[in-house]
Amino acid sequence: MAPQVPGEMTAIGFDQPGGPDVLRPETVAVPRPGEGQVLLRVAWAGVNRPDVAQRQGLYPPPPGASPLPGLEVSGTIAAVGPGVLEEYVGERYCALVPGGGYAEYCLAHIGHCLPVPDAMPLAEAAAIPETLFTVWHNVFERGWASEGETLLVHGGTSGIGTMATMLGKAFGLRVIVTCGDETKCAAARSLGADLAINYREQDFVEEVKTFTGGKGVEIVLDMVSGDYVARNLKCLAEDGRHVTIAILGGMKAEVNMAVVMSRRYTLTGSTLRPRSDAFKTLLAAEIEKNAWPLFEDRTLRPVMDRSFPLAEAAAAHARMEAGEHIGKIVLEVAGG
Repeated sequence: MAPQVPGEMTAIGFDQPGGPDVLRPETVAVPRPGEGQVLLRVAWAGVNRPDVAQRQGLYPPPPGASPLPGLEVSGTIAAVGPGVLEEYVGERYCALVPGGGYAEYCLAHIGHCLPVPDAMPLAEAAAIPETLFTVWHNVFERGWASEGETLLVHGGTSGIGTMATMLGKAFGLRVIVTCGDETKCAAARSLGADLAINYREQDFVEEVKTFTGGKGVEIVLDMVSGDYVARNLKCLAEDGRHVTIAILGGMKAEVNMAVVMSRRYTLTGSTLRPRSDAFKTLLAAEIEKNAWPLFEDRTLRPVMDRSFPLAEAAAAHARMEAGEHIGKIVLEVAGG
C-alpha cells in the first residue's frame, strides 16, 4: 500500500439503529484494497435515502460490504489492489460503492468507478453515481424507455427524481413528476419536467389522464409502492411498464391482475446494492458509454441541495428526512 495512506481514519458510524442523532464520528482502520479494488481518498460522499434506511435498521449492508453508511463517493485513488494498474493512483474518480462512503477512505471496485474530468467539481461527482446507476438501470434497462415515450416519476425533486427528469429529457422522453408543493413543482419544471403535479392538491391520476389525452404513460418509476401501485396502474398506457425502486409507502399493494393481463402491463423492480460486482461492472460500462459523456461535457449536472461536513452527517440525515431538500445532499470529507 502507498506510504501516504494512514493506518486509521475518521468515519461516521452508529452503535444501534435509531434517529439521526445515533450517527457519530469514530476512528477505524483504513481498509486495504483487494483483488480488482481501489482505495479512494474521499473528497465528498453522497447522502441517499438508503443510508437513512440503514441507520434506521431497515436496510442492512449486503454480505462483505462495509457496515459504514455511504453508497457513493468522489475523490482520488490512493492505492490499488491486485489486478489494478498502478497508473490509477492519483486520478480523480467517483464510484458506486456498497457501503463505507461516510469515511476519509473508501474501497471501490475499479469496474464501478467513473473518471471525473477536471471541469467537474468533486462535490458534484459524488452526487451522481447512486442515482445515475439506479435510474439508468430501472428506466432504460428494466423499463425499456424509448424516445417519444412518457415517464411518470414520483418524488420529482428527490435525487432520483431530478436525475430521472434530466436523463429522460436528454434521451427524448416526456417526463411527468409529482411533488409536494408548488416550490418543488417549479423546481421540477425548471429541470425540464413537462408536467409537475402537486400531489397534495391534485389527483395525479386525473392529471396524467388529461395530459396524455387519456392514453396514459408508458413507464412509471415508483418509489412509493403501497397504495400508490393501484393508482399508478391507472396511469399506464397499454403495454406500460411499472418499475418499483423503493417502498416508502409500504411493502404491500393490491393489484387487479385482470387489468394487468388485459392491458399487458409489465410489473418489475430492483434493488441495486446487493447485485454482483460483475453486474455493476457491466452497468457502469453501459453508463460510461451512453450517459457519462453528458456529464463529462457538463450538458447535465446534478441538482445540488446542501453540503455538510462529514462530522455533521446527522444534520444531513435530518434534512433528508424532513423532505425539504431539492436535489442531492453531500458530505464534505476532504473537499476539492
